[in-house]
Amino acid sequence: MNAEVFRVDKFVVPAPAREEFLDKVHATHAVLRTQPGFVRDAILEQSSGPGEFNFVTIVEWQDSDAIEGARRAVAALHQKINFDAQAMISRLGIRADIANYKRVERTMAAE
Repeated sequence: MNAEVFRVDKFVVPAPAREEFLDKVHATHAVLRTQPGFVRDAILEQSSGPGEFNFVTIVEWQDSDAIEGARRAVAALHQKINFDAQAMISRLGIRADIANYKRVERTMAAE
């Protein structure tokens, strides 16, 4: 069984970089939402608390197979608009923590 996969990207974005960062995130998510296997997404900005990351994006995919197609679609978008995400991250002083996650199911202990 190929279970759903969650792409969770966490960012530390300096205040002066906020608008440029969000413009690119929204453009990228617009493409992701059209891809086969897309379930739902969220773009979150920290509103309180001591957490290090002030932005988190989450995309839920039907399964891991959907991620490769989405990766290719995003790469095509970035090439079309002449956008280098790593260069932007470096230029704006953004720090990122990017990974795929799977749901943890609670198992019943034997009695």
